[in-house]
Amino acid sequence: MSNKANIKDLIRQQYSTCAADPIFFMKQYCYIQHPKRGKIKFNLYKFQETSLDELKDNRYNVILKSRQLGISTLTAGYALWCMLFKEDFNTLVIATTQEVAKNLVTKVRIMHDNLPSWLKGNIEADNKLSLKFKNGSQIKAVSSATTGARSEALSLLIVDEAAFIRNVEEIWIASQATLSTGGSAIVLSTPNGIGNWFHKTWVDGETNPNTEWHNIKLHWTVHPERDKEWRSRQTHLLGERGASQECDCDFVSSGHTVVEGKCLQEYENNCTEPVEKRGYDNAYWIWEYPDYSLNYIVVADVARGDGADWSTFHVIEVETIKQVAEYKGKLPPKDFGNMLTSVATEWNNALLAIENANIGWAAIQPVLDRNYENLFYTYKDDGYVDLEVHLQKGYDIKDKTKMVPGVSTTSRTRPLMISALEMYMREKTPIIRSKRLIQELFVFVWLNGKAQAQVGYNDDLVMSFAIGLWLRDTSLKLRQQGIDLNKRAISRLQKSDSIIYTGKPNSHNTGWNWNNGTNDEDLTWLL
Repeated sequence: MSNKANIKDLIRQQYSTCAADPIFFMKQYCYIQHPKRGKIKFNLYKFQETSLDELKDNRYNVILKSRQLGISTLTAGYALWCMLFKEDFNTLVIATTQEVAKNLVTKVRIMHDNLPSWLKGNIEADNKLSLKFKNGSQIKAVSSATTGARSEALSLLIVDEAAFIRNVEEIWIASQATLSTGGSAIVLSTPNGIGNWFHKTWVDGETNPNTEWHNIKLHWTVHPERDKEWRSRQTHLLGERGASQECDCDFVSSGHTVVEGKCLQEYENNCTEPVEKRGYDNAYWIWEYPDYSLNYIVVADVARGDGADWSTFHVIEVETIKQVAEYKGKLPPKDFGNMLTSVATEWNNALLAIENANIGWAAIQPVLDRNYENLFYTYKDDGYVDLEVHLQKGYDIKDKTKMVPGVSTTSRTRPLMISALEMYMREKTPIIRSKRLIQELFVFVWLNGKAQAQVGYNDDLVMSFAIGLWLRDTSLKLRQQGIDLNKRAISRLQKSDSIIYTGKPNSHNTGWNWNNGTNDEDLTWLL
């Protein structure tokens, strides 16, 4: 047999081995562009080989990863292998931006360009965002803002940095029709807080025995060239939260939640089931019944009525900041207003604070029609809270001409509400029983400098609770002012020679007795 024939046999053998084994294909023939060393052979680490086997053997894969482990490159290599050795293999890459998605296609192109000629595919079309072979296989990059997942049938969907894609849940739902013919998916990301779609998908893979999701966790320690010194440098470079996110695969410490994730997890562990659920939809949850010796505040946020959000309220015991009841439902605004009046009446004629933006007025009107007296008012001009008027004297006619019913959430007051929420929860002062509230707080994040729910989620319970804490904060300040005034008054009484003060030093007298003309009254309650 000639040398030429031997070479052909060798090529056929190598080709068959590559077609059967993606690990062999990559280690033997794929080159990558290293940021420091330039073009180098893709020598896979053991954890990369294991991950590649898992990708091949499972239909839906969710990868929770540390930074700079070469997993995007590994995914690109896997996509190239599928395109070369399978006909009509259609791959779609979706990322936060088109540029990020394009980077993965570029990795595929670099690997393909450096293959030996007998391994290369016959290129039919090649541009920055796509690569297509004559066997019908192709890879295409799109941003998360497009509707690419609704296109033709997909063989493989790759979602890169999925935890940072705002509409990723919508993308996944849209992709189901295109994956229905047997397509597979690789969803990969570093963590970005708790409660978003990526986190829920990961948890589903961990806890649900019937799920189609296969979990692959790649902690920074899987890399053989990284040690504790490397990890320490990351903390120095990225900060504690950044290092937890980028290195530790830590959902709780990652993300940009308004309230720290570890604090929320602690609260979640202490949530309890309500003792009663009321209403046709069981949306009114009660943990305690009214104690007529206590003061309560009822704080409500009214849904716009478009089905996208919820009407909510909290009943909060003022002194201990204890959540004793909660509602989250879809009542029409008028019915919701009537419900609020009844609830506030039941809870010791509680101060009723209703957010008055937009549709909020439709809920406030029934409260006014029923002449509920303890309704919260806001000054028209500035939207501020007058402590004395609101929490001590109530509302007289003069003040009401300058005021509007309800709580005005403005550019001035909203940051104060968010600040009160963050401060109280950081200090773990409120007693929260509701998992519904905590779940909303897990996706209540900083976006473009504003505290709001992640896209696709709601913050109705969060905002009504934040309003309640803010109002309660003002009551605390007023109460402290009153205590200080009482102390100063008592101090003056102690120094007075007035005959009405009869504190005589003896074994039974503490010096806090006041003769009211009939008997001695103990004044220590003023403290």
